[in-house]
Amino acid sequence: MDNESIMGTIPIPRLIIKTSIPLIISLLVNNLYNLVDSIFVARVSEEALTGISLAAPLQMIMIALGCGLAVGLNAMVSRSMGEKKREEVKKTTSAAIVMAFGAYLINVIVCLLVVKSYFAWQAGGNEAIARYGTSYIQICMLFSFGQMIQWVFDRLLIATGKSTLFLATLGTASVVNVILDPILIFGYFGFLAMGTAGAAIATVTGQLAGGLLGIYLNIKRNQEIPIHFTLHIQKRHVVNILKVGIPTAIMQGIMSVMGIFINTILYQFSSTAVAIYGILLRCQNLAQIGVQGMNNGLIPIIAYNYGAKKEKRVHETIRYAFIYAVIIMTVILIAFEFIPDRILMLFDASDQMQKLGIPAVRIMSVSFFVSSIGIIFAAIFQGYGNGNYSMYLVFMRQVILLIPILLIGAFMGNITIIWYGFVIAEALSIPYGIWLYRKIKKSTITPMSAPLAEAL
Repeated sequence: MDNESIMGTIPIPRLIIKTSIPLIISLLVNNLYNLVDSIFVARVSEEALTGISLAAPLQMIMIALGCGLAVGLNAMVSRSMGEKKREEVKKTTSAAIVMAFGAYLINVIVCLLVVKSYFAWQAGGNEAIARYGTSYIQICMLFSFGQMIQWVFDRLLIATGKSTLFLATLGTASVVNVILDPILIFGYFGFLAMGTAGAAIATVTGQLAGGLLGIYLNIKRNQEIPIHFTLHIQKRHVVNILKVGIPTAIMQGIMSVMGIFINTILYQFSSTAVAIYGILLRCQNLAQIGVQGMNNGLIPIIAYNYGAKKEKRVHETIRYAFIYAVIIMTVILIAFEFIPDRILMLFDASDQMQKLGIPAVRIMSVSFFVSSIGIIFAAIFQGYGNGNYSMYLVFMRQVILLIPILLIGAFMGNITIIWYGFVIAEALSIPYGIWLYRKIKKSTITPMSAPLAEAL
């Protein structure tokens, strides 16, 4: 069985697992090194932890650019492969490489224009927090070319079902980062102790290592996708990538703006509350690794089989995706409910952080569970090439429904209401996701039958 056909031939329950497990392991390693960053930085000081927590919205800008490009590339390449259009695969890949360089330049411009004024505002006059955050994010943004390379070439491996090779690239990036973190943060083996700047250098070095390995593996081991770099790209291939990618980038951009908004509200309570939210974001990334990994695997499966007109396989993919998501997140929810204090102690939590953080972890873990439904919906919409619906759903979950509740919590001076707001917003967005699915069923999937009712 050749690698190009496994998306359309392997039984769906096994294909989802085969595609997802390497991605899940990769995301686990990736998020563990992000978690390790925070754990090490927390031992520098709580101000340092708060600084990199405030940097998270700016990091989301980088993620928005890279993820939007990657998702658009993934969907278009997989569909072209399903339609047996090899030349379209080649031209789409060339366009994505050029676009990755453009995304890097945007990161540099944003860094030079925004970072210092952003921290002067968000740090509330605390010079230590501003210094720690600024030194961290400037390095991450100015040297983000490794990350952009990795986004593109990792997705090419995913598109052909070579998830184990993707595991190698992301694993390499993670291992390099974890090794360098303590050395550069605390100054071991004769290196200068650089604090948050050391954490940033470790991160970008790991990303570059993973990106370079991704280029090598695609050239040597991924013959289904011809790598051809040229500046003479065609407009329609850029448009096709952006058609799916822009909504994804906007979704991430919304998260960035909301991160700034949430940090501003939480800072009214204390800088400790901001640090706790930073911890919660990392916990969420870790908790949803299973679903996010499956999400990344679903997009090429759905796109390939939709392009190949294998309707039954698309239905089955959607059904098993929801089943697997509920099973995974139930296990995660139970774990988080029982060990919130141990999670916080990983970050050298003070008594005040424990007091505020334990109820926050327990409440937000419910939000992690509920939001997994929205994540699967997003993969379904993107797999069909309709990124707009994913954007609409994220806007509903994270803006329209969430902001009023957060404002109520801030007005009442009750931080518990703020934590519950995330749960309520995620739950209320599910009917909207179902409605969007029914719309895409009528306009795109017809005459496909809907498996969603069985899945839920």
